[in-house]
Amino acid sequence: MPPGLRVKSQWFRGEAPKSAEQQASAMAFIVWRAAQHMLKRMRAAGFDIDPGEPYFDFMREVMVFLIAVADRNAHARLDAPAREAFTRELVLHCAGTLNDNATDLLEPRRDGVTHGDGFIDQYNELSGHYAEFGASRDAAGTADGFTPDFNFVRYLGSRLTATMPPKDSRWVLDQVMEVEAPEAVKIVQSAFHNLLSGRPRAARRTALSGD
Repeated sequence: MPPGLRVKSQWFRGEAPKSAEQQASAMAFIVWRAAQHMLKRMRAAGFDIDPGEPYFDFMREVMVFLIAVADRNAHARLDAPAREAFTRELVLHCAGTLNDNATDLLEPRRDGVTHGDGFIDQYNELSGHYAEFGASRDAAGTADGFTPDFNFVRYLGSRLTATMPPKDSRWVLDQVMEVEAPEAVKIVQSAFHNLLSGRPRAARRTALSGD
């Protein structure tokens, strides 16, 4: 397995309180990194995720899922206007990062929509689906963390199965539900708590997860 993901998830000591938009910008970087980390772990486990379209198909699905997890945590920690601003900016920042990377590596879409706008469309479609699933307070983990329920995670697994070659499709669901999704959710929960806690950063880098 790839080494544990290490990302900044706390502000420097003495910095002024951050707006929901600034918190969303930091979280977008973590969502992108967490999705990449999950992809690398899937490859290390023997799943074929080719460069190009398959790579970005995988990344889009995982990023939408992790934004839905972050939004559920925002619901528990922020008032309605702040949550709306946080999630809106999170989607926009994630779309921008994906667009920059996809534009460099993929052909333009045939429908003329940018890769970033296509991601926003996908989030808008799927966020309503994820909203139908439950999430429970993570009593054993991060304070104020909400863990997606079985159907929440299974939906991600079913969508990722469709992005995999036939030889891997039989095993994707178990790998995602039992191994990869819990790891990625833990990263986002810990980062969300640290970014919104207001605690100063004690060390240069903070490990959010490890193997």
